[in-house]
Amino acid sequence: MAGPKKESLTIRYIMAFLLLFIMVFPYLYMVLNSFADWNQVDRKLIPDSFSLRSYEWLLSGGQAAEPRPWIRAFFNSLIVSTGSTALMMVTGIVVAYALAKLQFRGRNFLNNAVLFQMFFPAIILLVPTFLIIQRFGLYDSYWAMILPKALSLWAVFMYTNFFRAIPDTFIEAAKLDGASDWQIIFRIMLPMSKSITIVVFLFLFMERWTELLWDMLVVKSDNMLTLNVLLSQMFGPYGGYPGPMYAASVILTVPIIILFLFFAKKFKEGMQFTLK
Repeated sequence: MAGPKKESLTIRYIMAFLLLFIMVFPYLYMVLNSFADWNQVDRKLIPDSFSLRSYEWLLSGGQAAEPRPWIRAFFNSLIVSTGSTALMMVTGIVVAYALAKLQFRGRNFLNNAVLFQMFFPAIILLVPTFLIIQRFGLYDSYWAMILPKALSLWAVFMYTNFFRAIPDTFIEAAKLDGASDWQIIFRIMLPMSKSITIVVFLFLFMERWTELLWDMLVVKSDNMLTLNVLLSQMFGPYGGYPGPMYAASVILTVPIIILFLFFAKKFKEGMQFTLK
């Protein structure tokens, strides 16, 4: 009996290793080619000669031969991504609490509206949102990049499902002690949803960090460029530089990887709930 079980376990390990290799190798290939000599980029599966030329090319401004606001662009991306993510999480938590725990007329309609709206691509609202930003004089500012991303229906959906699983007895006990809805949200509901909050935070931050189209539309000055927009400007006029493109991709993924490694344990716990 031990033989078939051992063979089954071996097959599982082999399959797991193959799946891991399929997922990890594209990123490993990108990293290796970002450090490869330019005459070996995309010509060998694993380069055998490495240099920092691709990163030097990026930081020196590329073919433009002029310094680019790399540090400013990085902090712009950080400010916009952090601000948008914080707003999306706060609004998501508040709206989800109302939909999950408060009784009011039209609650079922709003729940259905959230689900219905999630099926619409965000690009259909691109033009009207841009016109609103222009009308209020927010063009080429941080607010132009942050405010339109202040609400995430996906975050509302995730928090609503999680809050529904929390017994109402906690809320009733808190109200007997004189707690307001705001106190219940941030002192009871939020601490009880740490694991799902990490999942929501990571996905929202990653989505905002990789945003390109909207940021290209609402900023024009160099001081307001995000990292994605800066990179797109560098590779737009001249696209024959695969090494620097790999290097740029690596730079963009570093913050996401750091965040995931930092919150890996809580992320796993939150994902276990979402898969139930």
